[in-house]
Amino acid sequence: MDYREQKIIDKLVTARIALLLKHPFFGNLATRLKLVNADAWCQTAGTDGRHFFYNTKFIDSLTPKEAEFLFGHEVLHNVFEHMLVRIGDRDPRLWNIAADYAVNQILKDSNIGEMPKGKKGENKGFQDDKYKDWASERIYDDIFKQAKKNGKKMLEKLGELIDDHQEWGKGDGAGEGKGTDKKGEKNGKPVYTKEELKKIRDEVKEAMVSAAQSTGASNLPGALQRLVKDLTEPKMDWREILQQQIMSTLKSDYTWMRPSRKSWHTSAILPGQNNDEMIDICLALDASGSISNDQCREFLTEVKNIMDQYKDFRIHLWSFDTAVFNPKVFTPDNADELLDYELGSGGGTMFECNWEYMKEQGIEPKKFVMFTDGWPFETWGDEHYCDTIFLINNPYERGIEAPWGMTVQYDD
Repeated sequence: MDYREQKIIDKLVTARIALLLKHPFFGNLATRLKLVNADAWCQTAGTDGRHFFYNTKFIDSLTPKEAEFLFGHEVLHNVFEHMLVRIGDRDPRLWNIAADYAVNQILKDSNIGEMPKGKKGENKGFQDDKYKDWASERIYDDIFKQAKKNGKKMLEKLGELIDDHQEWGKGDGAGEGKGTDKKGEKNGKPVYTKEELKKIRDEVKEAMVSAAQSTGASNLPGALQRLVKDLTEPKMDWREILQQQIMSTLKSDYTWMRPSRKSWHTSAILPGQNNDEMIDICLALDASGSISNDQCREFLTEVKNIMDQYKDFRIHLWSFDTAVFNPKVFTPDNADELLDYELGSGGGTMFECNWEYMKEQGIEPKKFVMFTDGWPFETWGDEHYCDTIFLINNPYERGIEAPWGMTVQYDD
């Protein structure tokens, strides 16, 4: 090993030690990464969850604090699985920018090192306080709209990627260390099978929980606290919680005045519940642009499940984005029409429009249940108007908690 290479390694080791002392969670995860010279194919730095790949010229250009920031940057890419499984059918360039916005904001808020500087002395990477506490998927949706409206070139003015982003599941081989460079020569760049990628993800999760336990989860940034909580805390089935909450609005009184439709096919006349004691709730379905078609179908399926559990009900159902639309009242007499219910829309997300609608219509529900991904543009609504349950279904950002009311996490 020559002097220059040793100098680079010493800088990297010193940066990891500094993270251990000042930010133990990040330092723990950084020290488990094996340092690998990747001058043959990497222009800056990168990670696959097991290694920290670096270009000697790039590392040599960094100050000690910038090297600390870089390690924190790679650690968060691993924690959030940005380069392992989450790109999907998204535009790779925009996804990489969104991922950097997400991790750079956390590093800034946590005062970890200093972002590498560009030629003019300004911050080199993508960072905007607007994206504080935003998941990378939500950021992607936002910059995708910007790029569609203004062109991708406008993003070049906002920053540049600090590191090399690789899709480790794509390559010409199956197994670590069998990749090739542009000249077709073996260079040690990893290429992984799906099974190997899953194993790496499991390793990262285990390391993350261990680091959080040794340093104290309460000391972590909010997004990381939610991740650790999701991995470590036992969960009660959300359907059971929702059923308990709806049942709490009822009494056990019955009436012979209105027989249950479910008994019409039998020779027996069974009592139904008093109209005053029927299930009388409001359900709002988030149909904003951040909600996928699969999530919409899941929302309607759960509404059907609620109807099937009770003999008598009056369910005020509507969809919303920035306003309420397609409101409809369902009872046992028209329950079958739920199959034809249209969500539509796909705009922004304004939670408060639900309370404005209920007040305008004079609706005061015993329970108000909102099916949502938990990404409002502004407030979460009127906490003083009625008992509210937020059923949050967000596969991109786990553990979102409403600031008031009851939060129930959808988990399939």
